[in-house]
Amino acid sequence: MKKLEDYVKSIPDFPEKGVIFRDITTVLQDPDGFKLAIDELLKLLEGVEYDAVVGAESRGFIFGAPIAYEKGKSFVLVRKKGKLPRETIEKEYELEYGKATLEIHKDAIKKGQKVVVVDDLMATGGTIKATIDLVEELGGEVVKVIFLMELAGLKGREKLADYDVDAVITYEGK
Repeated sequence: MKKLEDYVKSIPDFPEKGVIFRDITTVLQDPDGFKLAIDELLKLLEGVEYDAVVGAESRGFIFGAPIAYEKGKSFVLVRKKGKLPRETIEKEYELEYGKATLEIHKDAIKKGQKVVVVDDLMATGGTIKATIDLVEELGGEVVKVIFLMELAGLKGREKLADYDVDAVITYEGK
């Protein structure tokens, strides 16, 4: 029986020398790999009570939507600025090379809703911290944050220290 790590392709020196890029497209392209990824993420949610699943653009959609579907929960999109059609709130955050802004519809989360945040990768934690800030601004309570993979060397957990964070696969490097 294959482990999820067996489906992830590691690409050395991409996008720059010294970096090992962890490619999830090989997980998604294989039906068994994709099913295993969703099943493993669902295991991280065992015993967690929640009302909604939030996924950040774009790979958070890939993993969050099947979880919401499987558990009969709502799925909420957090998107890049200018992509949502109704009234939104926004959060600017730092990237390695600049700034970006995320948005969520103002009516996407109800006050008091328990929320799980899902993404493919925890690196520095900036995108997910901005996502969490949006959920909390709307009155939601983030009860769990899950990732398919974590790059522990980038110390994203430090930024998310106040939350229950888990990852299916942890890579020690960057």
